Amino acid sequence: MSETDIVTVGRALPKLAGVEPGPGRFAVTVRWAEGTRAGRAEIVDLAPVIFTFKVFKPLRDGAVPFADLCLGEWGASVVWPGHDDLDIGAETIEELAEAAMTNADFSTFLRRNNLTLDAAAAHLGIARRLVAYYAKEREIPRYIALACRELDRSLTR
Repeated sequence: MSETDIVTVGRALPKLAGVEPGPGRFAVTVRWAEGTRAGRAEIVDLAPVIFTFKVFKPLRDGAVPFADLCLGEWGASVVWPGHDDLDIGAETIEELAEAAMTNADFSTFLRRNNLTLDAAAAHLGIARRLVAYYAKEREIPRYIALACRELDRSLTR
């Protein structure tokens, strides 16, 4: 190996290029600088993290305004200035982004797996009407997005 050879192991770590408050109580608009989502801008709901860990209580109760968020050092996280313990890493944000699903993603999921509205409803354990809403305009809950991801794995085996 020469001095210019670089050894890489695994996938590239995510880095954020920019962050700003998004259109929801705990949503953030992120721009990705590096990693599998590099070059993309998307809205990510941070609520699953904020409501899971006690450290984020000041954000939940409004003692620290969520809108005060900013990009952490080296793009490795989202932070709230003056509150060193309030920090959400880019890897965690990437995981939340991967668990999200748009209406177009949901429609693609249905086509890819040749699922009718009735079949999707049966697999997901929800009403047929909800499947139709998710394919068009209704926000898709995280648990449905995760269920679809698992169904994708099991139906393509």
